[in-house]
Parts: sequence; C-alpha cells; structure tokens
Amino acid sequence: MSTILLIPAPLHEEGLTSLPSYLLDQIKACQAFFVENERTTRRYFKQLDKSIVIDDYTWSTMGTEESTSLFKKLVKEGLTIGVVSEAGCPGVADPGQELIAMAHEMGCIVHPLVGPSSILLALMASGLNGQQFRFNGYLPIEEKARQKAIIDLEQASRKDNCTQLFIETPYRNNALLTALLKYLSVPAPQTVNVAFLLCSVFNKNMDFKTTSIPFSGTTLPTNPKRRVEISLK
Repeated sequence: MSTILLIPAPLHEEGLTSLPSYLLDQIKACQAFFVENERTTRRYFKQLDKSIVIDDYTWSTMGTEESTSLFKKLVKEGLTIGVVSEAGCPGVADPGQELIAMAHEMGCIVHPLVGPSSILLALMASGLNGQQFRFNGYLPIEEKARQKAIIDLEQASRKDNCTQLFIETPYRNNALLTALLKYLSVPAPQTVNVAFLLCSVFNKNMDFKTTSIPFSGTTLPTNPKRRVEISLK
C-alpha cells in the first residue's frame, strides 16, 4: 500500500527553523515527489541537508495530465510519495488537494506532516475570533465584484461574529488593502489585520481601524514570494 506524505514548506527562505526536526527523515523516506515548483523544492531540500542526492528521486510538477497519470502509476507500485507546495501546507490554499483526494480513492495511507500554515498563523496573531472563522481564498480582482465581496464579508462578520480570512497575491497587496479601507463601513469600527513575512526575521502583523487612516503612507510587500494574509472582524 502506498503512503502519501504531505510535506510542509517554509513560508520564507529564512523560515527553516519553523519546520519540525523529523521532517528530513520523512523526506528521505520518499521515492517520488509531486510538487508545485520543482526548482524551489529542490533548493529547499538542499537547504535542509546538502548531502541529499536530489536526482535519486522521481520528480513531477502537479497540475498536468502526465503528472496525474504518473501519480496513479506510482501509487499502484506501492511507493512512498511526497506532496509539496511552494510554501506552507499542501492542499490548504495551495495545490495538492486533487492528488490527496485521488490517494484516498486508491486506498493510500495519507499522512499530513506538521508545518507552518500562514492562514492559521495570521489568525493566531490577529487577536480576532478564533472560535468562528471562515477562509475565503482570494477576493475578486474586478472592482465592482471586489466591492460586493468586501461588503458581503463585512456583513457576515457582523451578523455571525465570525472572523473572515482571505489572501492576496503580492502584486495586488496594496490595491486590496486600499479597497478594504474604502469599502468597509466607517460608523462602526472594523478591524483589518494584515499578516506578512510570517516565519521570517521580519515577521510583521499590522492592525488598522476603518475609523482612521493609519494606512496612509504604508505599503505592503510586492515581492513575488510575499503573499499576505488578511483577517477581517
């Protein structure tokens, strides 16, 4: 029977210390890896252990028909397979879910390994309601659709006392925060918590109230690896 290991990746290149010590042994136990980005995953493994022979393993990039077919083939051969996304936990706001579902259908043992989740870390650091919360993924890009989504999330947050979590791609970080401060209603204070650079030496967590404009003059990271997590309550 094949075993599927869901391998976490650091949220930041300086975040290797956030990974559990047993992770390297689990990585070495695999015969194949299905990854979001092969180049960065190879570099990540080499950072963990320079002696690891990367080419001893089978590699495949997730999201193609060829990758899916290879996954099924290796599962039938009973191999131990690692699934790795670009950062954080595979299958949680990241690729990997389809392979994991397939693994269950094929009777595999699926073993999630402990590692950093930017969504949970952002919620932990926000001080917002951690009993009722909802993750909403990415908000729409188009202005009117984004405005409606923000208003709907605010109303749901107030009605259900539920923290609303969502993420944004680096190049749209500042545009989203500007939209939040523009469309959230001012009469009743609403907290917008922004988390970025998680698990790095520059770890930052900022709170803004919509009743004031402390955001003025502040910018968020736009580096391709600097996705932000936003909590609304």
